[in-house]
Amino acid sequence: METAPKPGGDAPPKKNKLRAKRKKPRERRNPEPQRTLSGAQDPFPGPAPAPVEAARKFRRIDKSKKLLHSKSKARSRLEAAEAEEEEASLRAARSELLLAEEPGFLEGEDGEDTAKIRQTDIVEAVDIASAAKHFDLNLRQFGPYRLNYSRTGRHLALGGRRGHVAALDWVTKKLMCEINVMEAVRDIRFLHSEALLAVAQNRWLHIYDNQGIELHCIRRCDRITQLEFLPFHFLLATASETGFLTYLDVSVGKIVTALNARAGRLDVMTQNPYNAIIHLGHSNGTVSLWSPAMKEPLAKILCHRGGVRAMAVDSTGTYMATSGLDHQLKIFDLRGTFQPLSSRTLPQGAGHLAFSQRGLLAAGMGDVVNIWSGQGKGSPPSLEKPYLTHRLSGHVHGLQFCPFEDVLGVGHNGGITSMLVPGAAEPNFDGLENNPYRSRKQRQEWEVKALLEKVPAELICLDPRALAEVDVITLEQEKKERIERLGYDPEAKAPFHPKPKQKGRSSTASLVKRKRKVMDEEHRDKVRQSLKQKQQQKEDGKKPKPTGTRSSALDRFMH
Repeated sequence: METAPKPGGDAPPKKNKLRAKRKKPRERRNPEPQRTLSGAQDPFPGPAPAPVEAARKFRRIDKSKKLLHSKSKARSRLEAAEAEEEEASLRAARSELLLAEEPGFLEGEDGEDTAKIRQTDIVEAVDIASAAKHFDLNLRQFGPYRLNYSRTGRHLALGGRRGHVAALDWVTKKLMCEINVMEAVRDIRFLHSEALLAVAQNRWLHIYDNQGIELHCIRRCDRITQLEFLPFHFLLATASETGFLTYLDVSVGKIVTALNARAGRLDVMTQNPYNAIIHLGHSNGTVSLWSPAMKEPLAKILCHRGGVRAMAVDSTGTYMATSGLDHQLKIFDLRGTFQPLSSRTLPQGAGHLAFSQRGLLAAGMGDVVNIWSGQGKGSPPSLEKPYLTHRLSGHVHGLQFCPFEDVLGVGHNGGITSMLVPGAAEPNFDGLENNPYRSRKQRQEWEVKALLEKVPAELICLDPRALAEVDVITLEQEKKERIERLGYDPEAKAPFHPKPKQKGRSSTASLVKRKRKVMDEEHRDKVRQSLKQKQQQKEDGKKPKPTGTRSSALDRFMH
């Protein structure tokens, strides 16, 4: 028997118009302490505290400088960047505890002079791995030698004046390549990695790979005397006998610029690792500072009464050491003053100078190498008495400290000598930037990243921090030119136009009254702002009276 369907039985159920509001979860005023997997309570909840001094060392943004009239969008971006930088500095300060290595040092017993300690004594006192880093290569047939360490400190390139060129892993003593170019070699440099090698031969500049195969011959760079490579800009700077300073971009193989120093033959050249400025020493005793963005020198410093023989700049870009024909060794401050801080007269002038990563200064004088130390990184070396002294079997022809190793490489007439210098290098390295143990795949990935982060040559200047600041003068000049070109100021505030109202409220008197009210309000704001500035200037002008001093009758004239 069929039953009649109920009316509205097949229709979908009607939605309730009054939806129930979702209840917000109640916030717990006293949250339970965080517990571990075992159920034990964490005795130190929250992130680990970071020391304030350590975090301040890693900060890069100066919060004291604020944009007065910045837009809300720009202000929010700046606040987000400051928050990210604050978090990054805290993380870096916390991870500093993981750096287990500490810089070495050398101390004498009972006031013993460390300059009298010989290399054989140091080798006997250190462990076997460190003692293996001291060695002598007897290569008298093709000397004198120039040498260069790679940025990772793992590979060594050496070039003899009689054409001998070699590259090796000096830690494992594994030879990568060895050739004879049958031509005089004046200087040698690794490029951005140990896979490419630049050799300044008698006539032209040649590029080789780590197998000794010639890749390029740049004939526009001829009669070169000195080479310097700028790693963050991929620029190879060359100084020639003709007096030209040439910048070669090795990433594209083009010459960026060629500058005429107008000072004759260029035999002395070094770079500032902090701002990539090239320093040239001249025969008239001056040192000139050059950038590829300028045709003229950025600065000239009178350093010696005679010609400049050698130069070196420390890793922080703060101090420059120079040696001249007047037998003077001077330390200059490069922080805008360019004034000498200390000087010392040597028995014979230093022909070669080199700074270590921690501020030690090495000077080659004939067949003797002297090393002076300071208070640490960022402080000038003390020239009162040497830290170490070593005598070689031939005259010094090249000096360089090995990065991340307490080793000083010396090229001389008899070959190559590797000296142990405790406390010369940074004990910890950045594995993402300069990793001595990286594989071939890691090196290739690093090269791609470095090319993407390549700094343009136009940005090389004396103060790199100026690149992050706003050029107010240029901005105001462009604004003035724009107003003259358009005939009006497009950024000026539009005049107030009251909106029309109904029912007789838009009469002429009413419109004038509303305009006057707005103008009076703007005038009041300007007056308040000017009074606030005057009050601030008045407070800044008042000097606080030192506590503990007696009052005087002349104090009434101070107000």
